[in-house]
Amino acid sequence: MTASTFDQIGKVLREHQQFVVLSHVRPDGDALGSQLALGLSLQQLGKDVRIWNEEGMLEKYSFLPRAELLTKPPPTAEHVDVAIALDTAIQNRLGTTLPAIESANIWINIDHHFSNPGYGDLMIIDPSAPATGEILFNLIKSQGLPFDHDIAENLYAAISTDTGSFQYPQTTARTLEITAELVRNGHLDVGKISQQLYENYPRRRLELLRELLRTMRFIECGRVATFSLSLKTAAELDVIPEDNEGLIDHLRAVRGVIVAVFFEELSDGKVRLSMRSKDARVDVCAICQKFGGGGHTLAAGARVRGTLAEAEQKVLEETGEAVKRACVS
Repeated sequence: MTASTFDQIGKVLREHQQFVVLSHVRPDGDALGSQLALGLSLQQLGKDVRIWNEEGMLEKYSFLPRAELLTKPPPTAEHVDVAIALDTAIQNRLGTTLPAIESANIWINIDHHFSNPGYGDLMIIDPSAPATGEILFNLIKSQGLPFDHDIAENLYAAISTDTGSFQYPQTTARTLEITAELVRNGHLDVGKISQQLYENYPRRRLELLRELLRTMRFIECGRVATFSLSLKTAAELDVIPEDNEGLIDHLRAVRGVIVAVFFEELSDGKVRLSMRSKDARVDVCAICQKFGGGGHTLAAGARVRGTLAEAEQKVLEETGEAVKRACVS
C-alpha cells in the first residue's frame, strides 16, 4: 500500500467533473458529516456531485446543513469520473452504493481505520486521526478547497461524534485546534450543534436502553460487560438501526469494565457485533478481525453468522481469553 498525498488528491478533485461520495453501511456522524462536507466543497468547485449511503440520511443527523443532498443510491447504475469512499475500512462495507456505480475512472479511499487494506487508486489512511473528518479538514485546508459555515458544521459533527465528544484517547491538541478553527472560521453555535447531537433522541431509544439493560451480563470478574438485542425486542419497540448508536458506552462507563460488547440480531442470519475497549492491551480490532470485521484497537465491529446465542458464545470466549492475557501481562 502506497499512501497518496493531499496534492495528488487535490489535483484529481480539480481536474475531473463527475464525483460520487460514499461511506459505510450503518453510518455514524463521522461518515455522514464527512460525506456532506466533501460533497459541498466539491459542489462549490462547480463539480457534478452525488452523495450516497445505503441508509440515506439518518433521522438523528437530518439537522446537518444540506442533509437533503445525501440520499440512497439509485436503482440504475451510473458512471462517474471519481468515486470517493470515506471512513470505510473494507470496500464491501459500502453496501448497495457499490453496484450503483457502473464504472469509475478513479477510486479514492480516505479513512482512519488501521485495518483498512488500502483499496483504490489513491488513498490516505491515517490511523492516528481520531476521525475521518479531521483528515478532510487537512485536505480542504491544504488544497485551498471551498470552505464555509455548512462545511464547517458538518466537519465539527464528524469530529465531535467520532471522538466521543472529545473524550476518546486519540483526541489530541491538534484535534482541538482544528475544532477551534472550525468554530471560529465557520461561525458555529457549539451549544446548538451539541444539543442536536446529544440531547435530541427519540423516546424509543430510552425504551430500547431499558430493554438492553435487562439482558446485561458481567463476566471475567466484571471486566467484560455485554448486552444483546434480539429481532423480537427490536420489533416490539419499533426501533430503527440508528437508535442503538452509542448505547454501548453505558457498559464501557462502568468502573472495572475493560471490554464492552453489544450483540444485535439481524434478519439475514447474522449477528452484528460492536466492541469497545478501555485498555490498549485488549485489542478489540484483532478480536473482530477473527470474525471478518475490523476497526480500531479500542473500537471495532463485525458481523457473525449464527444465532444470537452462538455468536455470544464464540465472541465472549475470544474476548475472555484476550482479557486474561492482558491482565497477566
